[in-house]
Amino acid sequence: MTPGPTEPDVDGHGSVDLAIVTMRFDAADPTALVAVLSKYVVLARMQPGCRNIDLCSSYTHPGRYLLIQKWDTPAAQRAHFDSEVMVEMATGCTGLLTVAPDIDLWDGPSAHDLR
Repeated sequence: MTPGPTEPDVDGHGSVDLAIVTMRFDAADPTALVAVLSKYVVLARMQPGCRNIDLCSSYTHPGRYLLIQKWDTPAAQRAHFDSEVMVEMATGCTGLLTVAPDIDLWDGPSAHDLR
């Protein structure tokens, strides 16, 4: 990932490269999947370096869900992907999806002003 703009730290110097992750899920069992993803959102928001995670549902594709995650740094995001919280969510999705999740990593230049 190409480093994006940085935010000033307490000294006014740049130090944070924001990492944004999207994860799209197409549900075979929407009710069960929402339960797994909702629990994941609550637990993942408590992980070190997590700024926010939102769970969205599609109006145009019933049964499609999107997680939008914002992390302080790419390192915090990578550490989370190896965490028990992430593994539990991934395991919990077994049998609940029509296809593998679509996961993407983004740089969010405009997101730096939201904190």
